[in-house]
Amino acid sequence: MTISFEGKVAIVTGAGGGLGREYALELARRGAKVVVNDLGGARDGTGHSDSALQVVEEIKAMGGEAMSNGGNVADYDQMVEMVAKAKEAYGGVHVLMNNAGILRDKSFVKMDIADFDLVLKVHLMGSANCSKAVWETMREQNYGRILMTASSTGLYGNFGQTNYGAAKLGLAGFTKSLYLEGAKNNIKVNTLAPIAATRMTEDIFPPEAFKSFDPVNVVPAALFLVSEDAPSNAIVGAGGGFFHAANVTMTRGIALPEGERTVEAVAANWAAIVDRTGETVPQSGAEQSMAAMARLQGQ
Repeated sequence: MTISFEGKVAIVTGAGGGLGREYALELARRGAKVVVNDLGGARDGTGHSDSALQVVEEIKAMGGEAMSNGGNVADYDQMVEMVAKAKEAYGGVHVLMNNAGILRDKSFVKMDIADFDLVLKVHLMGSANCSKAVWETMREQNYGRILMTASSTGLYGNFGQTNYGAAKLGLAGFTKSLYLEGAKNNIKVNTLAPIAATRMTEDIFPPEAFKSFDPVNVVPAALFLVSEDAPSNAIVGAGGGFFHAANVTMTRGIALPEGERTVEAVAANWAAIVDRTGETVPQSGAEQSMAAMARLQGQ
C-alpha cells in the first residue's frame, strides 16, 4: 500500500539543502503541501541565502504546492509566525520535521561556551520552538506527526562534538516525554538519527562513503516516522539503505538490603548492576520506579 500525504500540510526546517530538501521533495511527490523553512546560513549558522526558494521552485515544477519561510528556528516568535502563515495558506499543519541544525565543532578544552550555547539553541531549543508553535494546532486537529533529528553523536558520542551531542541526546529525551503528552490527541513523536553525506558531515566521511550515504537514502525512514501509521517514541537510525532501532534500556539491577547500601557494596556488585540479561525498554520514567519497587519486593 502506497503511503500518501495527500491532504496533509508539512513543515520541514532546514529544508534548503541536504536531508531537509530530500524530505520536502518526497513529501510533495506524495501529495503534501510543504512549508520549506531555511534561514539559508552556512553550516556554522552564519549568513543567509535563498535556498528555500529554490526548493519551492523545484516542488512547483513537479506540480506540487509549497511556500518558503526564512525564519530562524531559534526565534520562537518567528516560528509562531511561520505556523500562522501555513495555516492561513493551507488550513492546518499535520507534520513537523525538525531538521535545522548547525555545527560548531571543537574539543571541549578549546570550545568557547558561546559555541556550546548556540548549538543547543538551534538544535534543542529550535526543535522545542517549532514543536510548541504547532502543538495547539495539532491538538485541535486531533492529528500530528513530529520528528526530532538526533545523531549517532548524541546516542553514542563523538570526539569534538560535546555541544552537538548534548543537544542531540536532549532531543531524544524531549521525544520521550512529548509522545506521552501527545498520545491522547493522536500526536506521534519520533526521533531519527540519520547517517547522511551532507555539508554537515563532509569532513567526517571519506569520499567513497560520502557517495554511499546520499541523503535520499534516509528519506524512507524519515517519512515513515511522520506517516499516518507511524509508531511513536521510536529512535531510528538510517543511512545508505541501512535501518536500525536504538533503545534506552534498563538492566534488572540488584536490590541491596538495608544496612548493606554502601559505596563498597555498589563497587562489589558492579558486574551484576550492569549485567544486560533480562534488560527492558521502559516506555516512561514511571516504569523505572515500578521496576525498583518490584526488585525491592524480591521480584
